[in-house]
Amino acid sequence: MDSREAMGSWLEGPKAAAERMGADFGYRGERLGRPQEGSGAMAGPGRRIGALFVDGWLASLIAYGTLAHGDPARANLISLPVFFAMSAVLLATTGTTIGKRLFGLRVVRLDGGRATIPQVLLRTVLLCLVVPAAVWDRDTRGLHDKAVATVEVRI
Repeated sequence: MDSREAMGSWLEGPKAAAERMGADFGYRGERLGRPQEGSGAMAGPGRRIGALFVDGWLASLIAYGTLAHGDPARANLISLPVFFAMSAVLLATTGTTIGKRLFGLRVVRLDGGRATIPQVLLRTVLLCLVVPAAVWDRDTRGLHDKAVATVEVRI
């Protein structure tokens, strides 16, 4: 076999090459006991990024319009703390943020229950650091979720 085939193409990645060679990785969330489709299934990366974009935009809008009084430089400094507060409060009380709700997502513990306040606070801190959220496993679960034993699922 050609070693290039074993590595996969740069478009498909090594997972596609391994699957062609017979490896079975299952569906996203199977290892966590999540259904493949419907309510409770793992949230895909497109929905998660879209929800994050909406939440970030709302935090920037709140910072610019109310707290920074129209000063863009000040709004840039205030946006991250507003994002943190908005995310932490909404996740702790409802299990979802405005962006997540628009995209049909919620954050739950691995056993399906509501995330606790310490879990939500640590998850949000790690999300604000960006790097843990940008590193995913094969279930597309970020390090910020793995660190606090939560998962983002479809409603």
